[in-house]
Amino acid sequence: MHIVAVLALDKVIPFDLSTPIEVFTRTRLPDGRPAYRVRIAGATPAVDAGAFTLQPPWGLDSLRDADTIILPGCADPTAPVPDDVLDALRQAAANGTRIASICAGAFILAATGLLDGLRATTHWLATGLLADLHPAVDVDPDVLYVDNGQFLTSAGAAAGLDLCLHLIRRDHGSAVAADAARLSVMPLEREGGQAQFIVHDRPPTPRGSILEPVLRWMDDNAAKDLTLGDIAAYAGMSTRTLNRRFREQTGTTPLQWLLRARIRQAQYLLEATDHPVDRIAGQVGFGSSSTFRDRFRRIVGTNPHTYRAAFRGPRTN
Repeated sequence: MHIVAVLALDKVIPFDLSTPIEVFTRTRLPDGRPAYRVRIAGATPAVDAGAFTLQPPWGLDSLRDADTIILPGCADPTAPVPDDVLDALRQAAANGTRIASICAGAFILAATGLLDGLRATTHWLATGLLADLHPAVDVDPDVLYVDNGQFLTSAGAAAGLDLCLHLIRRDHGSAVAADAARLSVMPLEREGGQAQFIVHDRPPTPRGSILEPVLRWMDDNAAKDLTLGDIAAYAGMSTRTLNRRFREQTGTTPLQWLLRARIRQAQYLLEATDHPVDRIAGQVGFGSSSTFRDRFRRIVGTNPHTYRAAFRGPRTN
């Protein structure tokens, strides 16, 4: 039987911990036999899980014969990982054990060096931090999970469920995975990645910057067919100077900043109104609905109709 070891460290996030335990313990093969044996392992006799204290019945030595190790996230992803944990994970990897992380568990896996040179993900709020702390890791902020074969990472807690179902499908096929998904009241595959959940804030601008009034004007006029020349004229700069100032102070170009502003407005209209998608395209300044759909999918990771279905609030009379 396939052994899954869920490794709980101090400050473990309870939902990240419970997800693999729940999914793998309930998975059954076509003949009704359990597909997995799940162990809860810890580096210490007691683990702080926030609302409760966990006493793992297994220690780090149990990782030696595990087929899969799951690393749930911890509340402080910057906390140093104990050396004995890093050594145990590296040894398990050397023995061919599959290791997967949920949410901020990617920081634990990255600390081992096993993700160096590989693509990985974590919760979108922490992707920048992961990239800063582990520059050798190719961090992708847009996906629900990344499968590198032996090493896998997932985004937020719900994406951990997507990852668990993916592992089940790899191990036992789509029929067993689909049954596990039904038990979890979850589709076997969700459309789009985590890009649709990202809040695209305006790039920070230094206080007192000469760009502040320009950015306010661009935001107020995002629905108009603005050109780089229009923006430069309002700012009283040449287009070359405007581009340079934007890159220095926002990290992007004026037209890219304007595109993000339009997409933010479109997201609000999709969430808060009944306006057809074609109307919204015009309202936020796109010349055609097909261009709008293409840009929206490129930035948000899904199409406007799917985004509206997922994020629209309840209707009011």
